[in-house]
Amino acid sequence: MDRYFDDFEVGERFRSRGATMTETDIINYALAYDPQPFHIDAEAAAKSAYGGLIASGQHTFGIGWRMFLQEGLFKACSMGSPGVDELRWTAPVRPGDTIYTEAEVLEIRPSGSKPDRGILRMGYRMVNQRDETVLTMSIVHILAKRPE
Repeated sequence: MDRYFDDFEVGERFRSRGATMTETDIINYALAYDPQPFHIDAEAAAKSAYGGLIASGQHTFGIGWRMFLQEGLFKACSMGSPGVDELRWTAPVRPGDTIYTEAEVLEIRPSGSKPDRGILRMGYRMVNQRDETVLTMSIVHILAKRPE
């Protein structure tokens, strides 16, 4: 069943399926978008503060966000977002790590100017297979209300 703004409740929680990060994926993404030595060169990464290859934070965000969207919660109602708040990378993601996205509804309010939509603020936590938090953020979503 499609969900709309009216179907969400404060405190409601969701968890995505996981995606495993491969060394090839990490290097290819970084070569295109974030070519720092600890993302693209295993030998250089081994000598870095990280002690090995790690994924770009942008890559981690992209994979985690994709996994959450593929759950379909916003499929029928998303009208976009004004942005991401409080984005933090809290632990490195390494080849072989599996990333899951957890989300919690923090705030719900109808739009003050457009009666066909509402504002939903979600807190996100991306975790690895050991349940270690690797990324946190909050996003304000603009969602359509259920059609009458």
